[in-house]
Amino acid sequence: MKKSKFRSFKIKRVQPEQLTDKLLLINLYLTQGLTLLVGLIWIWLQGRNPFTLLKLPQELTFIFWGLGLAALMLIVDLFISKVLPENSMDDGGINEMIFKNRPIWHIIIITLLVGVCEEILFRGAIQYAVGPYWTSIIFAAIHFRYLRHWIPTAWVFVSSYALGYIYIESGTLWAPILCHFAIDLISGLIISLRREK
Repeated sequence: MKKSKFRSFKIKRVQPEQLTDKLLLINLYLTQGLTLLVGLIWIWLQGRNPFTLLKLPQELTFIFWGLGLAALMLIVDLFISKVLPENSMDDGGINEMIFKNRPIWHIIIITLLVGVCEEILFRGAIQYAVGPYWTSIIFAAIHFRYLRHWIPTAWVFVSSYALGYIYIESGTLWAPILCHFAIDLISGLIISLRREK
């Protein structure tokens, strides 16, 4: 009987510097796909239609909510990065690895995918079940690369809570999706353009 290759498959912790670009992208796309799938199933199990949840609203006020919060968060993030030592906001170099050698079109795709998938799960499904506070605790916990430092962990929590707030106030999931996308896009472009200097 032929021995299965599955038995030789092992899961082990990999340090960021051990990741190849291909492995990093596979991990990114797989985790976002899983995030989307879990979010859609959870929304469906709540008796809600995920496609109705993603319907674009007729009023465009969600753009002001999303871009307004994104601008505010980017200003606060800039202030924090100027006041605190650089290593206090360290994520282990993951963001640098994701964005530094990426063309702009790919940064747009990655940040749009992350914004949509994570907001469907966290604001669309989890927040509906447990509210913005516990959703933000979970959101901060899954961004485990920041957990080594309390400042970025607290910042992820506050950011998540703010995303939950604009979801409630705007009445549409597109406000936090737009905000999440804008923040990640601008951060990714800064990392990408900084390496070209």
